[in-house]
Amino acid sequence: MNFDRRAIAAPTRELADWISTLKFDDLPQRTRDVARIALLDTLGAGLYGFNTPWTQKLLTWVKRGGSGTEARVWTEQAASLRSADAALVNGVAVHAFELDDYHNAKLHCGAAVIPAALAVAERLNSSGRDLLTAIVAGYEVMIRSSLALNPSAARLRGWHLTGVTGPFGAAAACAVLLKLNAEESAWALGLAGTQGAGLWAFNADGTMSKRLHPGKAAHSGVLAAELAQLGFSGPTSIYEFADGGVLKAFSDHSDPAPLTRDLGRVFHVDNNSIKPYCCCGSTHAYIDAALALRKKLGAPWDTRKKVRVGTCKVVDVQCGFDYVPSSALNAQMSLRYAVAVALMDGAALPAQFTDAKMNDPAIVGLAQGMTLVPDPELDKLYPKDFAGWVAVEHNGTWERVDILNPTGSIHVPIDAAGITEKFRGINPTLDTDAIAAVALSIEKHTARELLDLLTRKR
Repeated sequence: MNFDRRAIAAPTRELADWISTLKFDDLPQRTRDVARIALLDTLGAGLYGFNTPWTQKLLTWVKRGGSGTEARVWTEQAASLRSADAALVNGVAVHAFELDDYHNAKLHCGAAVIPAALAVAERLNSSGRDLLTAIVAGYEVMIRSSLALNPSAARLRGWHLTGVTGPFGAAAACAVLLKLNAEESAWALGLAGTQGAGLWAFNADGTMSKRLHPGKAAHSGVLAAELAQLGFSGPTSIYEFADGGVLKAFSDHSDPAPLTRDLGRVFHVDNNSIKPYCCCGSTHAYIDAALALRKKLGAPWDTRKKVRVGTCKVVDVQCGFDYVPSSALNAQMSLRYAVAVALMDGAALPAQFTDAKMNDPAIVGLAQGMTLVPDPELDKLYPKDFAGWVAVEHNGTWERVDILNPTGSIHVPIDAAGITEKFRGINPTLDTDAIAAVALSIEKHTARELLDLLTRKR
């Protein structure tokens, strides 16, 4: 199929050209460092996530459909699935307990991009240099796609942007590994974009569908890139086309400029955030504030103290719902629960999202009794800054802590040593040191060398 490439400048084709020519040597040192940390953090989240019932249900369904020899589930020693199916399962595992990374473009890039990249890299026996380049391409395209949609505007329409833009990121990563040319890369983007989806309706009853979105995005990206390699065409103006293009379809306030502005010079992946808490990233500033207040005012926490929490509109819609105990996801998305459990326990880790904790009368009462205060100043900051504040009445006055950017953001970063300890803490039986050593120097290894370590015990 031939196209006239004398076309006017178009963001889809410009992105495709960049993807098809990106090389490891093009990546700044800072970008490489961030990508290595993201790789290790994503593996840790995924290996923990295989213990959850939703990941096991998904794996049961995938294996019922057949097997393969292209890629592995990360908890298995050998390839047992087709690449797209392995990406699906591993992506769900990564996002299974809200431990995976996030970006202020309201995305979880690692859960969509890295499972797709590793699945294809395993099949191809790709070098670590190619894998790292693919990861950067995937993050960059996914983030730019969300920025172009205007993340807050698209989110307020009910879209889960990880599901909407994740296929773009996964397809870009796979296109790098498959060494697709510019035309094939444009097809891959088009095929990815037409599969993008993900609705926030999971908040209605705390169901498992949110866990599915990045895994499905990873699957869609592998499918898109592999089909493009076979000559299966996709729309080469998937972003900008007036009738059914992604920008118009998903947002009333989209702008194509962020797709290509400073492309190759500015890497948005550099602003990726790591989660120290296993709940929605938009709650992390509030947890930081709650922990600071607990430290200042003392523990155990006095549940009689009145609590106020300042919110912007997006966080209020997304996380400010009345807390009623139900599922782990319900608690992980609840701003009220996150603040309450941080005040009571001094932590927001997997141990704080058990059935016993989520139904604890003292925590539930504190969560249900706090007041959420709309704050226009926070609206001005979000989502550039995931800011928030918590105030507590103490001895007749209000003690308030404001957080502009939470722990784990680029402003308060978690380094490689911190990521290694996080990995060790949630996967205590695995040989963390061996896995971290390879992941953090992946350009000296192959994707298979890294994957072979994931089942090694201490």
